[in-house]
Amino acid sequence: MSKFSTQYSFSGSIERFAKAASMIPGGVNSPVRAFKSVGGTPVFLSKAKGSRFWDVDGNEFVDFCQSWGPLILGHADERVVEAVQTAARSGLSFGACHEGEIRMAELILSAMNDFDRVRLMSSGTEAVMTALRLARGATGRDLIVKFQGGYHGHSDSMLVKAGSGLVTGGEADSRGVPSEVAAQTIVTSFDDEEGVDAVFSRYGDRIAAVIIEPLPANNGLLVQRQEFLQFLRDITLKFGALLIFDEVISGFRLRFGGYYQIAGVIPDLVTLGKIIGGGMPVGALVGRRDLMENLAPQGGVYQAGTLSGNPVSLAAGIETLRILSEETVYTRLEMNGQKFASLLKGANIPALRLQRAGSILWLYLDDCDLPRRTDMISGLAMQRYKEIFRPVLERGFYLPPSPYEVMFLSASHSELELTEFADVIIGQLQKTSISQVQ
Repeated sequence: MSKFSTQYSFSGSIERFAKAASMIPGGVNSPVRAFKSVGGTPVFLSKAKGSRFWDVDGNEFVDFCQSWGPLILGHADERVVEAVQTAARSGLSFGACHEGEIRMAELILSAMNDFDRVRLMSSGTEAVMTALRLARGATGRDLIVKFQGGYHGHSDSMLVKAGSGLVTGGEADSRGVPSEVAAQTIVTSFDDEEGVDAVFSRYGDRIAAVIIEPLPANNGLLVQRQEFLQFLRDITLKFGALLIFDEVISGFRLRFGGYYQIAGVIPDLVTLGKIIGGGMPVGALVGRRDLMENLAPQGGVYQAGTLSGNPVSLAAGIETLRILSEETVYTRLEMNGQKFASLLKGANIPALRLQRAGSILWLYLDDCDLPRRTDMISGLAMQRYKEIFRPVLERGFYLPPSPYEVMFLSASHSELELTEFADVIIGQLQKTSISQVQ
């Protein structure tokens, strides 16, 4: 693959998208895949390995999306694939107890030893739904506080001023969410102690929980101050509310455990997903025993799922976590993240900015301060991203098809790929007026 190739043809993807659109709403099964934010036709993939995938036209790409974060080891890691194949030969689904559930629980709780209970399910959305229901059941209160632009899955109460997928579709909220349901969610701003304090002053005795990504990465990478996260911990304790950290993206991404350990703030509940499934659908809720035993069958808060703890999914997650616990994956990811940031900075283009947290990267094409709140995201930066997306794609590098989405490094990305990727981004920007911004 040449990084300067302009010979890519997408006729096969165009044909398949037209066929998909005749049967599937919008031609996609998750909105951001439709390429509406960046224009053109979605790429239809055929196979993937390591840092790369190939589409139905035979085009080869270095993938910096990595299935939106789960593939920290890269596509189709041989050890993970072997674990899945071994599990599949013993049965695709049990709908009953098995030892893999115990092993997964041991791995998660050993890494997050501030907690002593975990409930497994099939997605991050399920984990958040369960956390919110549990918070209401445990406190006897009805209101949830979330933050503008924070995305916590597509359950009704969380689709109130939510994040990337809705931004991509140009909607602030989703139709179909009853006003009575939306009214149970109070929205305030990231990085704003005064706003949160005002909410608690008015509704404190009705607030069941505050939910936040401690490292918001679903509507830009909006790195929060540790002081703000600690403030949330303090005010929830003061008013008897729970603090929920949504770590579906950040859990096991920057270290073997949760981002809460890096921040030094211990919440009451943590939701997990993505990496703990190793590329397969898994979600989890982690918490203290006194809270978690409110879940059925011990308590009166109901949660269930036919495929919860699916043996094949757990096999992929267990092997991924085993590798992360035994090898120096995080050290390598941090080194590569530093290298990529250094390459971009060395171009001396003021409007070429990179917000980075370990192996999570966000291109931000404006010379203003990197934002911590959604209302401070530069529209110009988002427009510039859209302009470079297709040229970069046609040179063999796959970015997330939305300027509000982040990139992910995997252990399979090489230094040469990072250097070539940086060269392509820099070269594309040098062809535009962006490089002249002072």
